[in-house]
Amino acid sequence: MHFNSGFNVVQILWALTFAALLVLLVVLLGRDRAKRFPWFTASMVLVALRLLASRLLFGRMAPMTMSAIFLTLAVVAATVSLIVVVELARRAFLGASRRAWFISTLVLLAAAGGVLAAWGPWPAWKTLTADSALATLRLMQLYAQKADVLADLLAIGLTLLVVLFGRRFKAGWRSHTQQILIGLSTGSIAQLAVRGIWQAIALHAAPRSQAEYEHVMGLQEKLYNANSLIYLAVIIWWITCLWIDEPGTKSTQDETPQAA
Repeated sequence: MHFNSGFNVVQILWALTFAALLVLLVVLLGRDRAKRFPWFTASMVLVALRLLASRLLFGRMAPMTMSAIFLTLAVVAATVSLIVVVELARRAFLGASRRAWFISTLVLLAAAGGVLAAWGPWPAWKTLTADSALATLRLMQLYAQKADVLADLLAIGLTLLVVLFGRRFKAGWRSHTQQILIGLSTGSIAQLAVRGIWQAIALHAAPRSQAEYEHVMGLQEKLYNANSLIYLAVIIWWITCLWIDEPGTKSTQDETPQAA
């Protein structure tokens, strides 16, 4: 006897991820974490908004209009992701000297920029500067993709710096800053790995039949599902860590006056 739920893996992961994001936002707002990490909170709102838009709008609008909406959200989300890295860096290394900031920033940007320059194909400049709506969408897509990769690389590099030196600046293991960065870098590593694996498959795959094509597309779906599952685990990690107070902070019960 086979159980048929009427839902596939993609739909289940979408529902679980969206529900987890709502819980995370409740924790960020209810536990007063949003004031400390406003850009991180904004990035989670954008992730939830993009998930909701993909469910409600996909296939229900004209292709150009739908592409413009999704790419606009992608551009905004990518920009906010870069700002989140700056926000977490400032939190992690509060009190560091200007010289240390300058050297660390220069090293991170140089390393991330070098990887970004070699990452994936870059379109011809003429296709991006053409005077047409399609060229504008392509430019937006390029910015969103490359800014996402840059944010991922910077998040991974920043996490390494925080793990090595964060304790000196009150960003130790149990600090919310380091816990957010650990989750962020975990998601970034998974995202970069999936992109790299899929690019390698797409570069060498040459399906000669419908069965081979379906096999390749099946691999893509499995990769994306694995990435979604890891991101769901990251959200659960954030929920758990951000619910718990940092060491040395007073809980709500401690702050409540005792009855005489």
